[in-house]
Amino acid sequence: MKININSIAELPEAAAVFLKAVGEHKIIAFSAKMGAGKTTFIKALLKALGINEVVTSPTYSIVNEYDSKKFGRIYHFDLYRIKDDQEALDVGIEEMLYSGNLCFIEWPEKINNLLPDKVIWSYIRRNEDSTRTLTVEI
Repeated sequence: MKININSIAELPEAAAVFLKAVGEHKIIAFSAKMGAGKTTFIKALLKALGINEVVTSPTYSIVNEYDSKKFGRIYHFDLYRIKDDQEALDVGIEEMLYSGNLCFIEWPEKINNLLPDKVIWSYIRRNEDSTRTLTVEI
């Protein structure tokens, strides 16, 4: 499935389409180059899920946790700074990945060996005209 995003104004609609497509899946990986819009899109997803607090990138904290009345705990990982599987295990990533809660993962390639089998892979590509193409493997 592909979702074309022509501007930031289209993010709420793109997030709604994305969430409908992934359905009940809980682990969603976002692979893209630096600056492609992973965090920006995840912010739109969290807003669509009813998270109204300020959403920031977990670049330094590795993981941010949000509580949704409707969806429960939601984890947002940014694994850019993770050096190896052991470092990810030390922050408790396995417990969170297998918690049954929704997990959005930036830089999932860093922990390929630790990811559960049923991961939805999403790829964000920044096009030459600054639009984005989101490809989702369901």
